[in-house]
This record gives sequence, C-alpha cells and structure tokens, in this order.
Amino acid sequence: METVLYFSFIILASISSGMIGWVAARAFRKFWNEYQSTFSESATNNLGDMFMFVDPQKLFMFNIIGVVVIPIFVWLVSHNLIATVAAMAGMIALPWWIYKTIKKNRFKRFEQQLPEALMAISSNLQAGASLQMAFEGLINEQPKPLNQEFELLIRQTRIGVDMETGLSNMEKRLPIPDFIVVVSAIKIAREVGGNLIEVMEKLANTLRRKASMEGKIDSLTSQGRLQGKVMTGLPILLGVVLMQIEPKAMSMLFTTPMGWATLAVIIVMEILGYLTILKITSIDV
Repeated sequence: METVLYFSFIILASISSGMIGWVAARAFRKFWNEYQSTFSESATNNLGDMFMFVDPQKLFMFNIIGVVVIPIFVWLVSHNLIATVAAMAGMIALPWWIYKTIKKNRFKRFEQQLPEALMAISSNLQAGASLQMAFEGLINEQPKPLNQEFELLIRQTRIGVDMETGLSNMEKRLPIPDFIVVVSAIKIAREVGGNLIEVMEKLANTLRRKASMEGKIDSLTSQGRLQGKVMTGLPILLGVVLMQIEPKAMSMLFTTPMGWATLAVIIVMEILGYLTILKITSIDV
C-alpha cells in the first residue's frame, strides 16, 4: 500500500511539475514575444525620427546579449551579486542612454544650424522665391540633420500635406524652443500677413546672440561642472584604493546587509550631490 501511494505521489508530482513547466514556458514565450515586439517597434520609431534605419532584430539581439551575457560574465569573474545586478541594470539602461545621447546631439546640431538656415530663407525670399522654394534650397545648401528635416517637409507637401500641417509635424519631431518660435512666426506671417523676410532676419540675429550668450555661460560654468565630476568620482576612487589597502575590511560592504545599506546610502547621496551641482551650474538663457 505504501509503495502504491509512493508511486502515485511521484506520478502526481511529475504531472504537476510538467504542468507548471508548461505554463511557465508559455508565459515566458508570451513575455518574450511582447518584449521583442515592443522593443522593435520602439527602436524603429525612435531611430526613424532621426533618419537612422537599422534592423530592429539585430538591435534586439544585441540588447539580449547585453542584458544576459554581460551579467553572467560579471558573475563568473567577480562572484559578486551587487556587481552582477549593477551590470544588468546598466545593460538595461544602456539603449535608453544611447538613444537620449544621439537625440540630444542631433537637436544641438539642428539648433546650431538654424540661424544660418533662417538667413538663407530670407535671402531666397528676397530673390523672389516662394516659401516652399526657399525650403527646397536648404536641402542642398545645409548639412545634416537640418536638410533631412526640410527634405521630409517638402516630400509631405508634394503628396498633399499643407505647409502648416507639415511644419506642425516637424515641430513635434523637433521640440526645440528656438524652432518652435520659428514655426510660430512662419504660421502667423502666413495667416495674418507681414514681412516674412524681416522676421527671418530678426530671428536669425536673435538666435545668434542667444547662442553667443549660451557659449559664454557654458565657459563660465565649466569649472563648476568639472568640480562636480571630480567630487563625484573622488569617493569611488577612494573606495578602490581602500579595497587594495584593506580588502578584508572593505569586503564587508559587499557581503553583509549593513554594508549593502551603506552602499545604497552612498549611491543615493552621490547621485543627489551630482544632480545638485548640475542644477546649480545649469543656467537657462
């Protein structure tokens, strides 16, 4: 009787384990497909807005390699749970950080090219060209990314999109305050009339003076930003030095609950201190 009950228990346990494994496999497969679809769609849309056309499947595989392989490698090398979790968090945040950096640099280049583009538009309008012809002239005269955005605008107008809607779409892709002012000035001039040539010239001169002022402010606050980076990196450097001098004492930071709590406080204070310094040295013009 006991043998029958034992084998019955084994069979029931095997069936239960198989059902749990089957449910877990289906849930993982569903999660995998949804994550892949979301990642690919997000990557395609975000990179497409910056005229960067990359195979989303390759980006997804690189993302999986980074999220899975790098933490495993860190664990095999260090056998440190905190370092492994930090590596995984870093790999998860890396695509977002790369995208934000590329987007920020693109916006900055567009903003730098804008005053010269406005002067070119003003010159073309003075020569008797229409606004659309003036925009078309920017495609060959200006470098990337400005010529890419205006080329897309011209393509939209050629397939039936009116100029105001095209400018509004362009404004959504480029939420830069200077460009928003330019788009608003163009729309107002087209709706109520006005000397668009003079408006473009005044905007170009204003943006140039603004860029000059921002350059001076960046120069004056560069020392403060450098001090913030040095003060943020100093505790990390000191920790590395102490790890070499007193490895046994410092190992308690990574192997005990009190050490983990101390590390958490240190990380939070480091981040808050660096963000505070950035806030102090960031001056809006």
